[in-house]
Amino acid sequence: MAAKLFLLDLDFACKKNGMSIDVSFPNGVRVEVIKLAIDKLSNSMRMYSEVCAGFDRLKLVDREEAIDNLDRAFEAKLEAFHSLYDVSKSEFDYFGNADTSLLILLRNAIHHRDHTLFHSWNYEMFHNKSLEKNSGAAFLMASHIVNSGAYTSRYFYRLDEILDRIDDSRASPYLENKMGKKNREKLTKQLNEDLYFSSIASQAISERYPSKQIYINIVPIFISAMSKVFGHFKDKGVDFSRFDSDVNVSHFTKIMCIDFKDIDFKQVRLP
Repeated sequence: MAAKLFLLDLDFACKKNGMSIDVSFPNGVRVEVIKLAIDKLSNSMRMYSEVCAGFDRLKLVDREEAIDNLDRAFEAKLEAFHSLYDVSKSEFDYFGNADTSLLILLRNAIHHRDHTLFHSWNYEMFHNKSLEKNSGAAFLMASHIVNSGAYTSRYFYRLDEILDRIDDSRASPYLENKMGKKNREKLTKQLNEDLYFSSIASQAISERYPSKQIYINIVPIFISAMSKVFGHFKDKGVDFSRFDSDVNVSHFTKIMCIDFKDIDFKQVRLP
């Protein structure tokens, strides 16, 4: 598989100021706050699709700008998800699920960036002459399969950078110090057991990939998280009357078959 730019999925990205509110139903004002957060998320999903639509054209003119625009849009999705978490954490157990927990971990790591972790595959390959420096190297790209192999867009982060934030056994200088050791251990266990990160690592070891050459697609995990959250608030009776919210909630509350044991592995060898 030739090296290439991976487009993001047409899901949700927005920039919204964070809010920290103790939300509990059935207070109408607080339900409205959740609705507004979901509306903003859905609006941004549409806007993000517009960024994606112009990616191929823009990369021919200014590849750096094209990549940076997509990266900022993906990071904005994480911000938007965290904004929804801020106003609804009393209504949904975000940390009870590996997918939603991971999105919050990623958002916090990027939002409070005091490290050099979590640059996308695109950024890593097309900045700082990485293609030339890694010429001939093979990378393992892991992606959970959605709906029995239906096309899913791709946005990759390095697996070892995720583990460096939470796995104390790695003795990483990048541990998430805003989480206690117990919570880091819990999340490490969730990712290894529920998202099968340990299986991905084992596959890479068996094929002799260096740890820095293992990437994981975040998009299926994002899809799974949004299916859970949108489904929860739909069942709660939150009104999704605005166009973008109606479209996205209808889509993400359909049956989404994501068996995290079912992983697609592809090799990308740089020229």
